[in-house]
Order: sequence, then structure tokens, then C-alpha cells
Amino acid sequence: MSEHVESRQPETAVHPAYSKTRRRLPAGEPGLLPMDTWETRYRRFVIAADLLGTVLGVLGVGLVIADSDAHYLRHAGQAGATVLIVVCALIASRAWHPGTLGQGAEEFRRLGKGLFAALVALALVGIAVGAHDVRPWVFVVIPAIAVLVFPTRYLLRRFLHRNRREGRCMLPVMAAGSPETIRDLVTRTRTASHLGWRVDAACTIDGLGDDETGDVVDGVPVVGHLGQLAEHVRRGGYRIVAVTPDPYWTPRRLQQLAWNLEGSEAEMVVAPVLMEVAGPRLHVSGVLGMPLLRVSAPAFTGARRVVKGAMDRIGSFLLLALLAPVFILVSAMVAVDSRGPVFYRQKRVGKDGRVFTIVKFRTMVTNADKQLATLAANNEGAGLLFKMRSDPRITRVGRVLRRYSLDELPQLFNVLGGSMSLVGPRPPLPEESARYAPDVRRRLLVKPGLTGLWQVSGRSDLSWDEAVRLDLRYVEDWSLAMDAVILWKTFRAVFTGAGAY
Repeated sequence: MSEHVESRQPETAVHPAYSKTRRRLPAGEPGLLPMDTWETRYRRFVIAADLLGTVLGVLGVGLVIADSDAHYLRHAGQAGATVLIVVCALIASRAWHPGTLGQGAEEFRRLGKGLFAALVALALVGIAVGAHDVRPWVFVVIPAIAVLVFPTRYLLRRFLHRNRREGRCMLPVMAAGSPETIRDLVTRTRTASHLGWRVDAACTIDGLGDDETGDVVDGVPVVGHLGQLAEHVRRGGYRIVAVTPDPYWTPRRLQQLAWNLEGSEAEMVVAPVLMEVAGPRLHVSGVLGMPLLRVSAPAFTGARRVVKGAMDRIGSFLLLALLAPVFILVSAMVAVDSRGPVFYRQKRVGKDGRVFTIVKFRTMVTNADKQLATLAANNEGAGLLFKMRSDPRITRVGRVLRRYSLDELPQLFNVLGGSMSLVGPRPPLPEESARYAPDVRRRLLVKPGLTGLWQVSGRSDLSWDEAVRLDLRYVEDWSLAMDAVILWKTFRAVFTGAGAY
């Protein structure tokens, strides 16, 4: 009887391109795949690096603290307790969760959260046991550990991203939705290879694509219809199931898909599509038995903004003091290279539309503004911006300064004065902001920045729409962790000179 029933079930046709990308399943466990070898190996490297940094930080500072043999055992106990507390705090903060390793600012946020929790726990334990000499372990050892593990995490991430640019260490993705939204997902994943997503196959409502043969979407084979999605995911061993918008998807069908994927290694990701919001503003909660996606209002004021303002003033002051020799050298180069003032002052629009004067090192000849009308026909800039790769008004020294963004350094005075921030949208010209559409004017809700998402994402190589999208994303989803990542990436963008002219 059972054999008869099984013979009546239809077989699912397998697309020939799909069969080439399928991965072999373990014998005896149909449909179940262990985590990819590279994922396991990379996670082990991260854990080992964090543990090594923790032990080195504890030993290095502990040797200084242990000033006599009489206190050796007590210091050894404190060192062991510190290592144990740090490891437990990192586990509790999910700093080693595979889903965050190599992904955005969340990885570093969790790492920082874990180390801060270790600092607090160590202080409380010291108070509880009456250990009066615990302060060096709290205020010296934990920061020393942070100095070791954060750069190590970054170097490991750079290694991972380099492999992903070469097509290795990728997560195979099954996309499920309409051909239009699948095509958009494919384009985004190919552009941002560092995220590690590679769309290998797709399912659509009717099992058809959008090319002449009807079985491909932007080079990705369509292997079946949406009703067969779970079966194809299990057979192909995909790590991500990306559900993109399609009228087919109802709450009931999404719930059924989640149930069908249970027991597999596949992670189900659903695009909300209603609005492009991410980061700390999104919260999922249950109300009356329904899962609701809460979107909190953007934070333009409050404690976090006060912290950001304080960090701007302190950071700009320290950078000005540190870079004083560079200011002197660049000033001399500008003065020797061409006649005119060393600094160039220009009106820009800041927060809430207030006009302020920006300060930069002069990179053009003194009458550059008067020559703009004659060069308008050669504009290579995007949208409202004027840019030329070979602008004849730029001096010899100016080209070098622009390539490495050294001409922007005097804007640190603007940051110190409060008209700009270290990180924020690009400060526009008055005539440029006067032509802003209402949605683009949201860039003016926060202070403009010395650097921002636009600078670390391509600078002048970006299209106008992409530059606006990045600035609006920063305005909407700003966080201290995002600022820290942008500042870190800025150094790399400046040294490579990519997109600057």
C-alpha cells in the first residue's frame, strides 16, 4: 500500500543549470546540510583570535600588576577570573554568532557590548568579594583586550572580503518572488560581494523567468515555482532563502514555508519592502498574536546626539593637534605651487538649512569660480554636482591634495566650531540645496560631515541617486556604531584615493 502511494507522487523537474549548482548531501540525511566548511573554519579563527587577544591582554598587563612573588597566587586568580568573565560576556552578547561575523557594524557592536559587560561584571565581582585591587583589571586590562581584539577582527574581515571578491566564501542563496524583485536582489548582491550572498537559483510564481527562454532571471536559473520552494532548498542545500515581494506571499504561506524549512541549515530572510529602513530603528514585537514590525522615529536629538557632539569636538581637537605638522607642510606646498591664499572659503548649507562658511585648502587657481560657466558643458558630475576628472582649474599640488582628501583637513575647524560633524551627509552649496526635492532636503536634518557613507562608498564615482540614497540612509538609520565603522573605513578610502578627483 505504501509503495503504491509513493509511486503516485509527482517528481519535481530539475533545471539542468540547477543540477550543476547543487551540493552533495550527507549520506543517510536527505535534505540536511551541515554548515559550510569555510564558515566553521572562519568562526573558529575568530574565536581563537579573540581568546588569544584576551589571554595576551591579561598576561601583558597582569605581569605589570604582579609586583611581588607574595601576591602571585592572588594575581593569577584574578587573571583567570578575568579571562573567564570576558569569555562568558562574549558568549552572552552573541559576539561569535555566525550570522553577524563579517556583516556590517553589528559584529563590532556585539563585541563592544560584550567587553563592556565584562568590565561591569568584573567590577561587581570585585566589590562583592571585597577585592580592592581590582581596578587595574577593570580599567586597564579590559581596554587592553579591546585594543587587541578589535583590529584583529577587522583584519580577519578584510581577509574574508578579499576572498569574497574572488568568488570564494560565499553563501548560496535561493531567491523566491517576482522576476523583477529577484533581478533587483541579484544586482545588489553582485555589487556588494563583501556581504557574501550569491544567488544561485530562483523560484517564481509560475516557474518562469523573464528572458526569451523563460527559465532565467538575470543569468540565474529559475528551477521551479514558489510552491516547490522548500523542496528545492533542501535538495540544493542553500544557506539563505531570500523571499522577495510577490502577491503570492501571504502570512499563511510564509508561515508554512518557515515550518517546511525547519531542520535545514537554510535561513529564511524576508524583505519588508514597505520602506527602506534598517539598523536600530527596526523592532519586531507581538501584539494580539500578530508579529508587527515597529519602526521608531529617527533620532535627531537626545542623549546619543549629545554624545556624538561631544565626540566630534574632542575628536576634532585631537586630530588638529596630531596633524599640526601636516597642516604646516600642506600650507607651504599650496603657497609655493601657485599664487593666492592658502585656504579657500565657501558658503555651504548645514543643519536645518543654516548657511555657514566651510574651510578647505585651496586646490584651484584663484579665479576658478569665474571659469565655471565656460566649463559647464564638460560637466561629468552626477545630478546637481559639477565634477571634471581633468579640471584645468586644479593646480598640481591640488590634484595630490584632492586624491588623498588632504584639502578637506581644515574642515576640522568647522567640526570644532559646531557647524559640521565628523560623520554626516555631504555639505551642499546654497544653489544646490535650493533645487532639492522635498525628500532630498531630509539631508539637512542633521549636521553635514567631514566624511560619510558617500565617501566610503565611492565618492565622485557614485551616481546622484546613489549618493542621495546613502545620505538619506545615514540620516534615517544613524548610530554611534555606524559612525565608528565609517570613520574606520574613511582611512582606507583616503589612502587608496578611490573615487576622488
